Amino acid sequence: MTDAERLAELEKEHLELVLRRFDRKDAWELGRSIAERALEAGHPVAVDVRTSSGILFHASLPGATGDNDSWVEKKAATALRFETSTALLEARIENGGRDMHEPGWLDPAAYAVAGGAVPIRVEGVGVVAVATMSGLPSTEDHDNVVDSIRRLDLLVG
Repeated sequence: MTDAERLAELEKEHLELVLRRFDRKDAWELGRSIAERALEAGHPVAVDVRTSSGILFHASLPGATGDNDSWVEKKAATALRFETSTALLEARIENGGRDMHEPGWLDPAAYAVAGGAVPIRVEGVGVVAVATMSGLPSTEDHDNVVDSIRRLDLLVG
């Protein structure tokens, strides 16, 4: 897949990933689903579901390190700030967009532009949370989170 094709796929996904609802039980189910699938595959990752005001689910699987937790925080902060997935932001940059870490823009101590954080958008409400995974390559982190969001069976479309 070319960079342009991946960007188009992520832009389409951004519009499609809208849920009918999302509450604390759904956050638990989503986080558990991502973590269980990663655990079964033996992936050393951190998994997190949070709002701008708090953590709803967090797991650090065998082999994950504190560095993964740091990446989770930075990716989640980025997705919440821009209300888009970090994979989409990364693809936009790779396809000629602004480098978000150029001086005066985003502080790299607080934000990361690497795939794996996906905003949870509810129809008629907007972004209410973000689900994040860190520990695999960006594309794999992102795709695992998106697949689990789809499995919630809460999509509007």
